[in-house]
Amino acid sequence: MDVGYLLSAAAVRVTGTSLRNGIRVDYESLIDELVHQAEKLSELPVLRVHWYDSARDGVPDTQQQAIGELSNVKLRLGRFGVEGQQKGVDLRIGLDLVAHARNGVAEVFILVSGDDDLTEAVEEAQLHGVQVFLLAVPNADDKPHGVSRHLVRAADGLKIVFPDTIDRTVAKVEVSPAAASQGRQPEISGTLKDLAAAEVTDQIESVASRVLTTFLSSASAEELAAVTIGKPSIPRDVDKALLTDLSDRLGVIDLDEAVRHKLRAQFWAQFDEAYGSED
Repeated sequence: MDVGYLLSAAAVRVTGTSLRNGIRVDYESLIDELVHQAEKLSELPVLRVHWYDSARDGVPDTQQQAIGELSNVKLRLGRFGVEGQQKGVDLRIGLDLVAHARNGVAEVFILVSGDDDLTEAVEEAQLHGVQVFLLAVPNADDKPHGVSRHLVRAADGLKIVFPDTIDRTVAKVEVSPAAASQGRQPEISGTLKDLAAAEVTDQIESVASRVLTTFLSSASAEELAAVTIGKPSIPRDVDKALLTDLSDRLGVIDLDEAVRHKLRAQFWAQFDEAYGSED
């Protein structure tokens, strides 16, 4: 289980943005239901769950420690880079997948991820005679969210996590009235190639508004103060959500620097509008 993918995709289904802080998760129930679905898909008992996530300096936090103590769950941690990106997670998944296939640990592997970087590891594992199925998180329309086409082509099959599983175990953090009143949230679709400059601007405003609203719904007074003090740096999880969500909206993988700058500036403009009178 690529936890970064699992939770950000679940957050998109539940909140409309990939910011993980915007959701509350019943981890034990979620893992139990995913194991049950994996057993139905493979028609075999699950040997073990490998839970791949990132942690500061590779040290598990309280929640990760609790997950690692669940029965048949193996905690595998990468770390955060200087800009908040995951480091070492994809590498760990790929190495484990190939090593376990080579050693005949299991006959069928269920991979909860959508990352294109795992394509070669899937193909290498298959050379050792195992099957690899993808289990994707559904979006609001019950379609697979954020899965690379290369990865889909390499895998032996693609299924979605039962939508009821996400709906029962993942909940939106309730938004305070003050946070909910901030900014408009238009629903706009299209790709960067097809959109005019004004439409890209609308997308930026929409993404910044949704991410800010989700952040405010879960942020403590201390976290809000830290954001203000740290300006112009945006907290890494918030910045990642901004970039990921806008990429999804525009249908592009890499946002150019001008768009990134405008997106971050829009986040600060909306943040200052909400809290400027208190500064």
